[in-house]
Amino acid sequence: MSEIVQYYGTGRRKSSTARVFLRPGSGVLVVNNRDVESYFKNETHRMIIREPFLVTETSGKFDTLVNVNGGGTAGQAGAVRLGITRALVEFDQELRKKLKKSGFLTRDPRSKERKKYGQKGARKRFQFSKR
Repeated sequence: MSEIVQYYGTGRRKSSTARVFLRPGSGVLVVNNRDVESYFKNETHRMIIREPFLVTETSGKFDTLVNVNGGGTAGQAGAVRLGITRALVEFDQELRKKLKKSGFLTRDPRSKERKKYGQKGARKRFQFSKR
């Protein structure tokens, strides 16, 4: 039995987590057992996901299997991009420089701020009444 060659990367953004597996192949992109076009309806989100392949000129060389959960579509797209980037770095350390320069290796730390007690939300307060 031959061993399957695959490269793994984990990506996170906001409250989304993506597990990405890259396998040498024809460039098929599968997200949660669905085609990328049917999962991410927004063209911008699909573009965000494909960016690491375009920068490293590896589009069409890998079949990408992605499991993503949590958050919304924008957060999930960002998580998938980071996962793909990390998997590409695992595949070839030489690609790290290009990906780092494009800013794909940086984990976006922005997430929802928690609601505070005695307040309406994270920042919003109840209306102040003097009397």
